[in-house]
Amino acid sequence: MQELIRRMRNFNNEREWSQFHSPKNLAMALSVECAELTEHFQWLTEEQSRNLPQDMIEPIKDEIGDILIYLLNISDKLGVDPLAAAHAKIEKNRVKYPVEKARGLSKKYTEL
Repeated sequence: MQELIRRMRNFNNEREWSQFHSPKNLAMALSVECAELTEHFQWLTEEQSRNLPQDMIEPIKDEIGDILIYLLNISDKLGVDPLAAAHAKIEKNRVKYPVEKARGLSKKYTEL
């Protein structure tokens, strides 16, 4: 992860893009990239989305890459370790969604 962050910083610094990378702008860009990923699935059925043809995978991989890059950019700007944040969130969700109440359900924790 640290190597990827280093490469991302170098890429941005070489282009002098950091001046544009405020947390607000990065959050907006991240949202746009998530929408672009969603667009690939927009009219598919559940089953089609689980069995994508190979020609759809490559553009989806590009969007996933863009999402990760923007997520790392905003994490870097805010001094947040994204892996530590993910681990902490899983633990919070473990409390919100105990197995005995949540197994097999898609309800929000407030409905369990």
